[in-house]
Amino acid sequence: MRLSSTTISLFSALQISSSFIFESACSLSSLSSTPFTNKTTLFQASLIPAGSTIQFPDTDPSCSRTPQLISVDICRVTMQVETSPQSNIHMEAWLPRNWTGRFLSTGNGGLGGCIQYPDLAYATALGFATVGANNGHNGSSGAAFENHPDVLADFTFRSIHTNVIIGKQITQGFYGQAHKKSYYLGCSTGGRQGLKSVEDFPEDFDGVVAGAPAANFVGLMSWSGHFFSEITKDPSQPTFIPINLWLDLIHNNIISQCDEIDGVKDGIIEDPNLCNYNPSGLLCKTGSTSTSTSNCLTPPQLQTVLKTYKPFFASDGKTLIYPRFQPGGEDLLTSMVGGQPFQFTSEWFRFVVFNSSFDPQTLTLEDYEFALRMDPFNISTFKGDLRNFQRRGGKLLTYHGQEDGLISPRMSEVYYDHARAVSGELDKYYRFFRVSGMSHCSGGPGAWQIGQNNATGTSLNPERNVLMAMVKWVEQGEAPETIEGVKYVDDDPTQGKAFERRHCRWPLRNTYDGRGDPDKAESWSCAVV
Repeated sequence: MRLSSTTISLFSALQISSSFIFESACSLSSLSSTPFTNKTTLFQASLIPAGSTIQFPDTDPSCSRTPQLISVDICRVTMQVETSPQSNIHMEAWLPRNWTGRFLSTGNGGLGGCIQYPDLAYATALGFATVGANNGHNGSSGAAFENHPDVLADFTFRSIHTNVIIGKQITQGFYGQAHKKSYYLGCSTGGRQGLKSVEDFPEDFDGVVAGAPAANFVGLMSWSGHFFSEITKDPSQPTFIPINLWLDLIHNNIISQCDEIDGVKDGIIEDPNLCNYNPSGLLCKTGSTSTSTSNCLTPPQLQTVLKTYKPFFASDGKTLIYPRFQPGGEDLLTSMVGGQPFQFTSEWFRFVVFNSSFDPQTLTLEDYEFALRMDPFNISTFKGDLRNFQRRGGKLLTYHGQEDGLISPRMSEVYYDHARAVSGELDKYYRFFRVSGMSHCSGGPGAWQIGQNNATGTSLNPERNVLMAMVKWVEQGEAPETIEGVKYVDDDPTQGKAFERRHCRWPLRNTYDGRGDPDKAESWSCAVV
């Protein structure tokens, strides 16, 4: 990452007391005098020079953490913090030598207790004092929740909030002065955690960047499970569709129908809301039989497709549990329609709603409705009341890939509209950007690279970087109108840019002008939906 003249002012290091010595501050003896509000055990304070690669041998194997390259000098502090007499979190603070005075907390993913080390490395490289926590348990499974409500409370809200409190305290203890501004960066479950902070702890952050937020969390767990329990449960039944047909036949048919709605044939559905997919053209001719290598669908399979792209309603047929799966994200849909219960749904119902002896293959609509009523610690994160966050001057930016096959991007639209109904006009402090062709948090055929992570080739220009856009909004009062994304050839920056696109804030729609080069961002504009 290189700084340009348009971004250099956002990265100026803070003037720290002349008596501050980075090497001396990075020690347990120096940090032990920090006045923590929670019982905190400091394990290690290590000086990590720029260019080093950190290994994580003590991380739960299910977190799949690879070695992490560190691009700037940091002090890495590991610790354990008590959240209740029955629970605690493991957290880390990465404190850069060239501190900008900014604090940042990172989120988590799935049901897991895995610190997002790549996000810590990304933020510290930009001068943020950065913290991350394990969400109150170790590993990607939710098994630790069973019969442990305090661990579930940590996962729902307390880990992130405690991480912020202790993180700010250790930041002040290390540098000898408090942070100037506080930020958050997370995606998926991390996106939900960001919204939870805004709803319930409005003082924690000045700026929150929440990607693909898992809002309406229990509805999401139920929706993810209903594909198996109500649509694709038994591979031996004629309604079942093999995965290869989803990936090839059905996805390609969707693209052929909906790709050019925006006027450009590029393999991307710019706005899936305009795609009213009709699979009837895939119906097999009379007398033929669909197999794993066929190029058509039987009548029962056609009904499965129709059900898949419909919203999920409660037993009264009127109450929406979760919006529809948006066409285009079939690559991740396969994790829910492959003939096995979806992992996160299975674990949620086994370890939270019922118990570990429960068979997730027996889930019913009644079970989903029970879980919605249960909603422990309001994990659904769907209050939509952002007024306290607004009053203290906070700013919220969410983004969602329009080919996200794990969390319906339609849900982010529903959340925004719900928040507007509850809180009133949002545009001055809450902006939501739809990213066409982005999969879950990153990847996909679209211009998905928007500075949400430390991917190679990430721009630091606030017009092309959601985190830097948030910094500019909070500190200079300039709200982002669009976020420009880039797609590299084969996602490899060394091969050059494939195309660029400015992604519009909701409720505007990106529209091709019909004349210019569609690979150029300036050939598109934002129009009223």
